[in-house]
Amino acid sequence: MKIKPWLAALGLGVGFCVNVPAGFAQLPDRPVKIGVLTDMTGPYSAMGGSGSVVAAQMAIDDCLAAECKGMKISLVSADNQNKADVAANRAREWFDRDNVDAIADLTNSAAALAVQKLAMEKQRVVMFSGPATTRLTNEDCSPTGFHWMFDTYSQSAATARAMVKSGGKSWYFLTVDYAFGTSLEKDAADNVKMLGGTVVGQSRHPLNASDFASFLLQAQASKAQVVALANGGQDTVNALKAAREFGIVQRGQKLAALLVFLSDVHALGLDTAQGLMFTDGFYWDYDDASRAWSARFQQKYKNLKPTMVQAGVYSSVLHYLRSVAAAGSVDAKVVAQKMRELPIRDPIMRNASIRPDGRVIHDMTLFRVKTPAESKGPWDYYTAVATVPAAEAFQPLSKSSCPLLKTTSASR
Repeated sequence: MKIKPWLAALGLGVGFCVNVPAGFAQLPDRPVKIGVLTDMTGPYSAMGGSGSVVAAQMAIDDCLAAECKGMKISLVSADNQNKADVAANRAREWFDRDNVDAIADLTNSAAALAVQKLAMEKQRVVMFSGPATTRLTNEDCSPTGFHWMFDTYSQSAATARAMVKSGGKSWYFLTVDYAFGTSLEKDAADNVKMLGGTVVGQSRHPLNASDFASFLLQAQASKAQVVALANGGQDTVNALKAAREFGIVQRGQKLAALLVFLSDVHALGLDTAQGLMFTDGFYWDYDDASRAWSARFQQKYKNLKPTMVQAGVYSSVLHYLRSVAAAGSVDAKVVAQKMRELPIRDPIMRNASIRPDGRVIHDMTLFRVKTPAESKGPWDYYTAVATVPAAEAFQPLSKSSCPLLKTTSASR
């Protein structure tokens, strides 16, 4: 039986074992081990899932061909089931039994917060590309934790600004009821109010909801100018489909999806998604480098273009491995320091740097989804509206509540 390329890429636990050069003498006599902990089957599996595992393997392969040549590296993965206890238990097993040195992705904010706490206790590196809560670089920050791609602030600020400036002054939120959704709603609401708008109400729905009828009826009854979706993945897809069926836009209200992934637009189709405005950290068609990398990913994974989560997994794992190679160590504190020192260079990130609170800042882009008539071919879905510079895209460091900042200031 012929094995599909993307399935072959998921051959887990297979290390690349070769003779270790002298420069890596301090590395342990075992593979440097990366774990991808993600949603494999639930509402966030399309934006992360097995595609994140493929992206991590690409990063390993690319580093082994360059800075990591001669190192031993292996990859494992697991489904966090979008449950904090499941994620924490698997992470503990990886750290204590399997010698996993770093974990990537974590497509769920509750799961991410649980693993962040454990990784700090166990002195391991963790790199978040899938979760959105800003708590990861605020009250729950860690010296060995890095929030890589986006967060609720980056997703809400530019979109809220664009919607309010276009006349959307009153807002109603449909929010997924856990840390990610409430954080996304708060950051968006704060921006709306700062710009002179108002929040007239909100509805909270469970994760992986299938019926949005009652929530949309409440949104219609509110007569808010903007109905904002503070959710992600399949919840966003289901909510947008239902909103179109309810005629939300046709009746005069605007839709704002605060967290949209390429996989969502692909699932919806341009007929349904056209006109949506949102902020994204990566798009396959940005330039020659992003197109070339995305073509490689597409060939390896189900003929799909990568989402910003999957692209973020590649970027974070590659930077981690380069830092291990440069440091000649897998000690979490040593590698974390090296990660902050080395420039982030890859086809994914632009103007990227790592702040003391662990937030990776980089340019973001405000996009509009094309109409079917505007699209020139498969995957040609977005039009860039504006670039949001790295310094403006994320919560200002001066407003961070990360305890590490006090330590940093005290040491100066």
